[in-house]
Amino acid sequence: MTTNVPVLPLAGSTVLRASLALLALVTHWCKEFAKARRHRREANKLVGLDRRLLADMGLTRSDIRDAFSEPFWEDPTALLRERAIERRLNRPRGVQPGFHRPATNRPARQTV
Repeated sequence: MTTNVPVLPLAGSTVLRASLALLALVTHWCKEFAKARRHRREANKLVGLDRRLLADMGLTRSDIRDAFSEPFWEDPTALLRERAIERRLNRPRGVQPGFHRPATNRPARQTV
């Protein structure tokens, strides 16, 4: 006499759950890779900008070079964002890049 033990349905649902989890993980990686590629294409436009425009954004050429030296699956805009925020926070208050107030130790041209 043989007995049927219902092992197959339990194993089938476990395999199905594991397959779906693996599929979700691969889908997540593909979405992250596509997003990093899109950001890399957008950041590639920064290469054509001149030094002054980059300085207005708080970036330098070396920042762009560092961002693109990352592996291709990494997002280069994350590093550029960190560098720009770091420079913005470390900049003295009231000082704008490229603007220098003239010295005020000279006499006024017109007196009333």
